[in-house]
Amino acid sequence: MSVFRIDELAHAAGSTVRNIRAYQDRGLLPPPRLQGRVGLYDESHLARLRLIGQLLGRGYTLATIAELISAWERGRNLSDLLGLEKVLTDPWSDEIPGHLDAAELVKLFAVDPESADAPALLRLAEEHGFLEAEGDDRYKVPSPRLLHVGTELVAAGISLPAVFEIAGRIREDCAVIARRFVDLARVHGDLSAERLVSGEQIAEAAAFVQRLRPLAQLAVEGLLARCMEAEVRAALGDELAAAVARDTRRTPEAAEGDEG
Repeated sequence: MSVFRIDELAHAAGSTVRNIRAYQDRGLLPPPRLQGRVGLYDESHLARLRLIGQLLGRGYTLATIAELISAWERGRNLSDLLGLEKVLTDPWSDEIPGHLDAAELVKLFAVDPESADAPALLRLAEEHGFLEAEGDDRYKVPSPRLLHVGTELVAAGISLPAVFEIAGRIREDCAVIARRFVDLARVHGDLSAERLVSGEQIAEAAAFVQRLRPLAQLAVEGLLARCMEAEVRAALGDELAAAVARDTRRTPEAAEGDEG
């Protein structure tokens, strides 16, 4: 199990040392294990911080979060609770976020930061998950893979607005797919609050969600590959066949003329 000092924990959770101490004061976060005068945190603290962050993002107040966690803990074993928290809040990707400054963005996308279009393009990049502003000239890259796809499409001649538009549509499609898997887990995995009353049932629920991770990704990869094959053939097959036919109909004299 990983061990963190408070500053390392804050970095891993995307939080701050000040927030961690405030959560401890409110009883939202268990105290660390002391080694001498140093407080050591583990993955259970990281899972709890991620849960708090998600609940805050959904509009819950700290007081409400404290009540929810307290009520949950009163009826369930804390270790079972933290195990389920970890499964629910762990990232589903092994990507490590990156960082860029304005000059690097200009190099990647060939956009003049002083141009009139630059602010709107940056807003679109943030809206579609390519970037997160972290100061005047610094940006966090949540998904380097997504940014790589965007830069490659731009390098291939596709405009940035078109790239952002398709990214938004794909994101909506992915949200639908994710919702289908969540509904599958909720209905057929019987992940209802009424059912999760014992440590064994909570552990089973955590294992069920964990099992979904590779299955969802494999299903999407396999189906996308087959759909891409079909769509490329349907969309480009006729054009490529026509181009080949035109080439084969060219006379030797025409071909010689072209060479000359």
